[in-house]
Amino acid sequence: MKPKKIPMRMCLGCGEMKPKKELIRVVKSPDGEISLDFTGKKSGRGAYICHSGECLEKARKSRRLEKSFSCRIDESIYGVMACELKEENS
Repeated sequence: MKPKKIPMRMCLGCGEMKPKKELIRVVKSPDGEISLDFTGKKSGRGAYICHSGECLEKARKSRRLEKSFSCRIDESIYGVMACELKEENS
């Protein structure tokens, strides 16, 4: 029997390729709202980051999320995502 293929995704913070289940999906919904998607099932354009706050900060500084979603992301949205990430990790 052929082994099951594990989907790999790249973290926008550290740039490492990791299994999709180990990463958190950041979603831009069809109405333009950006949020963290811990289930991986929200509709919209997705990008991935590691579970660490450091990777979110690196992605913010290098504007990789903005490039991925082709839009400007407000600092308050990054603050909300950082709080959600801390709650999820604790």
